[in-house]
Formats: sequence, C-alpha cells, structure tokens
Amino acid sequence: MNNSTYAKSSVDFSPQFVIMPMRVFLELLSMLISKFFDPKNDFAFKKVFGTEKNKDILIEFINDLIVFKDNVKIKSVEFLPSLLEPEARAKKTSVVDVLCKDDEGRLYVVEMQVASQKEFVKRAQYYAAKAYVSQAKEGDEYKKLQEVVFLAITDFVMFPKKSRYKSDHIILDREDGAHDLQDFSFTFLELPKFNKEISELSSRLEKWAYFFKHANHTSENDLPRIVGNDSIIQKAYEELNFLTWSEAERNTYESFLKADKDQRAIFEKKFDEGFGEGFDKGVNSEREKTNAALATLEAERAKIHAQRVQQVKLMHKRKMDPAEISTFTGCSLEQVETIISQEQLFFP
Repeated sequence: MNNSTYAKSSVDFSPQFVIMPMRVFLELLSMLISKFFDPKNDFAFKKVFGTEKNKDILIEFINDLIVFKDNVKIKSVEFLPSLLEPEARAKKTSVVDVLCKDDEGRLYVVEMQVASQKEFVKRAQYYAAKAYVSQAKEGDEYKKLQEVVFLAITDFVMFPKKSRYKSDHIILDREDGAHDLQDFSFTFLELPKFNKEISELSSRLEKWAYFFKHANHTSENDLPRIVGNDSIIQKAYEELNFLTWSEAERNTYESFLKADKDQRAIFEKKFDEGFGEGFDKGVNSEREKTNAALATLEAERAKIHAQRVQQVKLMHKRKMDPAEISTFTGCSLEQVETIISQEQLFFP
C-alpha cells in the first residue's frame, strides 16, 4: 500500500483521547486488575448473603463469626422481611440489613456499614431491641421470645481502644460476671484493623475479613492462594464475578455505588465538625447551623428516596420480579408495587 492509498482512506488513524474523571479512571483500573465487585456495596452484599441460592454462604459466615453455646453450629436459616429497612434507608448512609431466623428460632441481624457514624453503637442496640420486640404478638407469652444476634461488618474503626478487629459483646453481671441476660449479643468485624497479607491467612475468619476488605482488588492469580480448597469462600468470590452478572445487575450495582459515594461525601462527620466550629459563636449561631444541617439531611433523604424509585423502575423495566426488586433495593414489596403501578399509570 502506497502513500496515495492512505490519503484516500476514510478511516481516521489519528490518536483519539477520552477525558474522564480521575474517580472513574481509578475504578476502571481496579476492574482491569480484578474481576470481582466490592462486597461492601449494598447490592453486591445482598447478592452474596441475602438470596435463597446462597443460604449456604450466609450459614457458614454466621457460624464462622458467632460464638455459640457449646460450640453448636446452625444448620439452616429462613429469611425474614426486614422491619428495619424503611427507617434505615431514611436515616443511614450505606447500609445493608439481612434479617433471618435459624432452626432454633434465634434471630440474626446482619449489617454492612461503610460510612463512619458516631452513633452506630447505639443504633446497633436499637435495631437488636427492635428485632426482639418484633417477635411479640398480642397475647403471646414472654417465654416465646428468642435470642437476637447482631452481626456487623464496618469499614471504619468503632472501638479505637481495642486492637482486635473482631469483638464479641454480651450482657454480664457487674459483680460476678454471670451471663444471666442471654438474649442479646453483638459481634463486630472492623475492617480497618485487619492488615494481614494473603500469605498470612490461616483461618476462615481471616479469609472473610480479607474478602470484605480486598475482594474488588483481588486478581485471578491471587484467588487460589486465598481460597485453597474452601468451596464456600470460592463460591462467595464467584458471586462477585461481574462477568457473570446481567446488564441489569451491573447497572443496579453502579447506581448503588454512586448513591453510596454521594451519601458519604455529605454525611461523614459533618455534624461534629459543624458543632465544633460554631461552639464559640453562641447558641443562636449553633442553632442556625443545626437547622441548616437538618435541612441538608432532609434533602439527602429525599435524594435517596428518588434514587430508590429510579432503581425500582430500572429493574422493573428489565423484567425483574417485584419480590426480587424488594430484596435488592430494600424497599418493601408494597412500596415496589406502588412505584410500578404509578409508572404504569403515567406510562402505560
């Protein structure tokens, strides 16, 4: 081919450049290194731990993290509609709740918390108490109330004075240490405190901690060293393989990722910072800042609600079942059906 041939060609061989935000570039770079999505993402977490086909993963995860009496392990779980989600979606940033019951009747609240929140310890106790009270029906006897186990994975440090990345909390008698009140227990997995490398992983607990902290940066070459012969950990990683996800699932993951980042940017320690700066300016100035912060909070709640509505519409458009939409978005089935009916009313 001579130079005249190049001159007549209609193809543009000049370099093409695409300008993209650094955040997008880093995410694309991470995807080139790893084929696994982030399990801390709301949608991904529920896909791995909150679906019927992956009950075995949830059961093994609970057994690996919870200390049971007489070392007895649970064998089965039943997913329950979460009573916490409507409030959680309005009040919290990145949150995932899986509520289930084992074969002995114990309730488990499994939660993934990404954004740092000072009041998270109190909220954990509130949700455990709410799950406990939700068991009581009119006319029931108190003896029918079952134990509640609260299990949280946090992407921030909850207990700065503790060096352990996993901590278990129960109610004890102050004088003799007797465990008389046995219906509440709390287990926290603090990811920032876990710093082991792949070569140092020696237990299933450590593999879970590494999974949550590093899955979306794990290469295919590293996977055999992490998994070994562990079929459950292998299955958990396979569920995060974005190459096996449908387009609708990938779009939903991205929408949750965007919502999570928007929320974190607004809420992360803003109230404490605002109060500290305004303290010396007097009560009136502080009140104005508080009102402004509350207004921002209300606006963000409205934004989160709008995002959830759009997610429901997108998933319905892609022919997903309302019950499945409810599972992945955190909306109740009634809310999902209301959104779908309104959509059909205006766009039949």
